[in-house]
Amino acid sequence: MTETLAHAGDADEAHDRFRARKVSSEVEARPLSAKLSEPKTFNPAARKAYYFYLMAPAIALLAFISLYPFFWLIIMAFQKGDMGPVEWVGFKNFADLASDGRFLSGWVLLLKYSAMCLFLQVGIGVLLAIIVNGSRYEKFLVTALLMPMMMAPAVAGLLWMFLYNGTFGWYHWIFQSLGILGSGSILSSAQTSMYAIVLVDVWQWTPLITLIALAGLKRVPRDQMEANMVDGASPARNFVAIVLPNLYPVLLIAVLLRFMDNFRFIDHILVLTGGGPANSTKILPVYLFEVAFKFFDLGRGAAIALVLLVVTIILGKILVGVFDRPTTGGR
Repeated sequence: MTETLAHAGDADEAHDRFRARKVSSEVEARPLSAKLSEPKTFNPAARKAYYFYLMAPAIALLAFISLYPFFWLIIMAFQKGDMGPVEWVGFKNFADLASDGRFLSGWVLLLKYSAMCLFLQVGIGVLLAIIVNGSRYEKFLVTALLMPMMMAPAVAGLLWMFLYNGTFGWYHWIFQSLGILGSGSILSSAQTSMYAIVLVDVWQWTPLITLIALAGLKRVPRDQMEANMVDGASPARNFVAIVLPNLYPVLLIAVLLRFMDNFRFIDHILVLTGGGPANSTKILPVYLFEVAFKFFDLGRGAAIALVLLVVTIILGKILVGVFDRPTTGGR
């Protein structure tokens, strides 16, 4: 019996030893985290106003360069700003533009010029990007294609003026050999001069479209293309269904850049034709240059520039809507 009591005592002791301890409800389950004191520093954090003070001179300079001419342009558009005394004329400059034949024809030529440039540059640029992408000589080809873009537009105009020369121009000889041109120069005919300046713009700025499209091709998901090809899609169908929707955002940037540049850059046109022959290449920016800086009618020129700015913004919004619609639909 004594042994039985001893065994019972050992069992109770073992049970008490391995029994879970009761934790008081007053003790928190998680220990409190100790908050470390921040180390002392000799360079305390600057206030936000400090960074504004640093940027204030640059902001003031940019505002003076951009905003001051813009508001002065608006003021001049309502004045008679020729060589005589300045006179406030209200909306007369804008009203006179409605009956100006050269102003209206300048719009027609500008839209025609921009449409041809954009169509050729986007088409050729995307084609070159597809050819260059993944090529063995991709780095060399990209470097070679970017060389025309690094040239100043006025220098490019001088270069092509020599190439178009009716006496010793190389391109003039090629066009005549192919039967495209007659005895006259391509720049001296009202029927061919517009195509001549379009060719210069396409030669110089298509590399920009190629570079942007090439960057867009790098982000096309390869798994989607491979899955589409497994389903039996042809390369053309794969390009339309997979590649082209992924190129829409970058093509929008490229088209907007070139669209705005076509409305601004007239250097090569002034060098090659000066708006001629017979005003066949006198697009609206060229006409604006003549009115403001040849005839010194600054009020009329300011009105033309303001109308050009407003229409450019409106057409830019339309282009954004056109290019953004396929992307939204694809989602």
